[in-house]
Amino acid sequence: MAEGYLRFFTQDRAEISSAGLKPTIVHPMAVEVMNEDNIDISDAHSKGVDEFSGEHYDFLITVCREAELKRPADITASIHLHYDIPDPEETAQLQDPKEAFVDARERVKREMLRFIGMHDGLHQPEAPLTQS
Repeated sequence: MAEGYLRFFTQDRAEISSAGLKPTIVHPMAVEVMNEDNIDISDAHSKGVDEFSGEHYDFLITVCREAELKRPADITASIHLHYDIPDPEETAQLQDPKEAFVDARERVKREMLRFIGMHDGLHQPEAPLTQS
């Protein structure tokens, strides 16, 4: 979700990569709730952090506690930001699954917009922002 929002909001003005600790398929419910916000992530594929070993980035954003705790030390960044957003697959077991993914989507969107707002060069003002 974070990758989808960053790609949408930056309109190709930034190189965006994302990875997970346990790469798997992109969850169908994530695709569904992002489509509701007019962002298509259906062609995204989950990549493992090992693919980025030894890389240095301008920005590194982690969006869940586990990713923050288990991030490989050899992936570095000039600026590292962490947003502790619960994994919707896990919270879906405690609440309505769709609601869990919508909640995660809204938190991710809010944090990615805040991130872009702190770094003016990334945001394309004429790009329409979605509302849900």
